[in-house]
Amino acid sequence: MPVSKGELFDKQDVYIDYDFEEVMYRYDLKTRKRYVKFYGKEESPYVVPHDNRLYNDALLYGEQITKEEYEKGKPKQ
Repeated sequence: MPVSKGELFDKQDVYIDYDFEEVMYRYDLKTRKRYVKFYGKEESPYVVPHDNRLYNDALLYGEQITKEEYEKGKPKQ
């Protein structure tokens, strides 16, 4: 189910898992920045642009997950 960028992103940090591409994203409400974490890797220190194709695909086809699930990560399959 798509992750709506509306009110949700104005209220809290958001974590998204997009298993098709083995990637997760974290949206930080305080800084309003997005970060990426590929399966089996650490979170990238680089900010993901809002118009990044993979990020937007994750919003459309991924699912929202918890902070704990994001921090735990997933192994590369």
